[in-house]
Amino acid sequence: MSKSVKVVLGLSLVAFIAACSPKQEEVVYVNPEPISIEPAYTGKYK
Repeated sequence: MSKSVKVVLGLSLVAFIAACSPKQEEVVYVNPEPISIEPAYTGKYK
């Protein structure tokens, strides 16, 4: 086989293995409290 055919077969084999691999769950962290509190409007600069 020629070198280009081997390269194409190798890449397609890697793509097939990657597509069939089990998916890993993503971990999402939810912060219930805000990190910083927004300043309240006091009407100082009208």
